[in-house]
Amino acid sequence: MPQLADALRPWHDFYTLFGSASATLIGLLFVAASVGTGVFSADRRAAQRVFLTASVVDFSLILATCLIILAPLPGWAAPGGMIMACGLCGLGYSFMVCRDTLHDGLLHKLDLEDRTWYIALPIGGYLCLAVSGGALAMQIPRACTALAVSTGLLLAAGIRNAWDITLWSMSRRRQPPVPPEKPPHAP
Repeated sequence: MPQLADALRPWHDFYTLFGSASATLIGLLFVAASVGTGVFSADRRAAQRVFLTASVVDFSLILATCLIILAPLPGWAAPGGMIMACGLCGLGYSFMVCRDTLHDGLLHKLDLEDRTWYIALPIGGYLCLAVSGGALAMQIPRACTALAVSTGLLLAAGIRNAWDITLWSMSRRRQPPVPPEKPPHAP
């Protein structure tokens, strides 16, 4: 059985890039949140969880996964267990999002595209992340590929969702009223 470091060596640059991208995107989400100030209020908890916080969770768990993979941890069990925990945390968060969207009646307002990108794909990514972490703990080398697929899926969903919420927030920002124009013949 190869060492985990040997099995992950071909993936080193991949996880370095994904970790860097996730960290950068977390920072950009803080900028997007400041642009969206006033759009979300305390009475819209489900909307905040689904549309804004979920992207931060996606990117944070990708970053955590990349850090675990790049850390010089001995054996397969510890990194696999930590990655499985990341996937389970993401699933737990996703179920809280589902609960809130049902409770607040938001689920019925979401179209199929938003249900897919904001709910279904992250759940699939987190499930794959948890399973691939478990497979790593069981020393299955193909888990490295499954792990790359799950982080790729979460990154794609996070990027799309962050862009979507940024555009939505910008379109809903309160604009200052435009003063009426003077008639052309007025002094």
